[in-house]
Amino acid sequence: MGLFNKIFGGNNEEKEESVLPWIPLSDLQQLDLIAEKSKTKTQIIFKHSTRCGISRMVLKGFTNTYSFTETEADLYYLDLLKFREVSNEVGYKFQVMHESPQLLVIKNGIAVAHESHGAINDLNLSQFI
Repeated sequence: MGLFNKIFGGNNEEKEESVLPWIPLSDLQQLDLIAEKSKTKTQIIFKHSTRCGISRMVLKGFTNTYSFTETEADLYYLDLLKFREVSNEVGYKFQVMHESPQLLVIKNGIAVAHESHGAINDLNLSQFI
């Protein structure tokens, strides 16, 4: 059905699926596009490990509290196990040490904020929108 059902295989993810405007991040060339688009609109990358319970809990918390629209920010979802090369390049391109789960906020081509694990849900994203 949707991205979350494909990722988690469950049917109880419909709220998340309909609420969040996820853009799958699966190609290295998307990183240049993200950097370019960040000059006019905030870009957010959520790096998720599909095999990690902590990552799954953080993703659920993030999904339940995310309140921005597609006009305010672009929200990318990166399955870092499936797209490890992209995950590695995110760190190099935006000068952020890899962690999982991890959230990066990109503005003007650079990471202006990043958090990992439970701190993701403590990040006040509204200050970057």
